[in-house]
Amino acid sequence: MNSNSDSLIRVAMWSGPRNISTAMMRAWENRPDTVVVDEPLYSHFLAITGKDHPMASEVIAAGETDWEQAVEWLTGGEPVGAGVFFQKHMAHHLLPEMGRDWIDRLTNCLLIRDPQEMITSYIVKNDIPEMEDLGIPQLVEVYERVLERTGAPPPIVDSRDVLEDPGRMLELLCEAVGVEFTAAMLSWSPGRRDSDGVWGAHWYDQVERSTGFRGYRPKPDRVPESLSGLLAECQACYDRLYADRLV
Repeated sequence: MNSNSDSLIRVAMWSGPRNISTAMMRAWENRPDTVVVDEPLYSHFLAITGKDHPMASEVIAAGETDWEQAVEWLTGGEPVGAGVFFQKHMAHHLLPEMGRDWIDRLTNCLLIRDPQEMITSYIVKNDIPEMEDLGIPQLVEVYERVLERTGAPPPIVDSRDVLEDPGRMLELLCEAVGVEFTAAMLSWSPGRRDSDGVWGAHWYDQVERSTGFRGYRPKPDRVPESLSGLLAECQACYDRLYADRLV
């Protein structure tokens, strides 16, 4: 359901890292009525935290480092010629000092992934994470905020469900956020997009070669014993969100 008084539906999809969020952005951008934005809070996140991410200086230079200015555009900007404004958000970009009221002006949905798969994928290229690095507490925060405000959870999709049956899951998601599903969301042309963040040059090689959602492939990797406590915490949060996912 659209949370805005205007006719533009502002779909904010919140995800943790190492998920299919960029493929989701491709799917939405392939709609003829949709404009997308790629991680609009990333520049602020890096400017404040000083995290040593690849291309950090380029990301900071290319984006809006004032979160309030970014939010003003996300909640009030009018993309030309669009009926849907799809916002790809990383949940861990929601820093503690940022206000949260603006989230209520968006049509929020969550993209989740099994923490065993997410953590093992994350540690291949990143330092050992905290819960906040994985966006888990922030996803629960958005979930609880929407639930308290509306009496219903936000639409939640699990990445495995999407990869196993993208047509059905995208149709369910579209219905839940109040837009008509189109099969155009199921395939796209390969290559870069002008809408991709500058960090795409480092991270988006796979999605740039893609033409649709790949089938689900189980990961045999297991979370190291040293991270068993982190896994247990993540699993408890994931299970709570998973129980309310779209099926």
